[in-house]
Amino acid sequence: MEKNKRHYLFEVGSFHDEDGFLTVLEEKRQIPFKIKRIFYEYGVKKTSLRGKHANKNSRFCLISISGSCDVIVHDVAYDKIVETNYHLDSPNKILYLDKMVWKTMTNFSDDCVLLVLSDCLYDKNEYIRDFNLFKEAFK
Repeated sequence: MEKNKRHYLFEVGSFHDEDGFLTVLEEKRQIPFKIKRIFYEYGVKKTSLRGKHANKNSRFCLISISGSCDVIVHDVAYDKIVETNYHLDSPNKILYLDKMVWKTMTNFSDDCVLLVLSDCLYDKNEYIRDFNLFKEAFK
């Protein structure tokens, strides 16, 4: 199966011994960009919708390091908006999101900790929070 180059789920390996697991993430190796910002979400209600935006310049890697959540991605393919759903339920699964991809996170388990790595520092001016404006950007 050929992966979408603008968003895709991939797995990384872990080292395991009798004491537990160790997963290593390095920029430009497992993470396909230089990491400039790290943040995480936790204590989110199952019914909450997080994200609900696209970023003009930032790329992201999302990892559910505990628990699980769903990520609904909207992107353009063949001149139409296409929705793809991803389920993050393992610290070995990483969801890559390119710039100008609309993302909404939902269905958080009580113990979910969603770690996010980005290649850009925070800039409120690069956010597109109106879905109609997001769609217009591709016309």
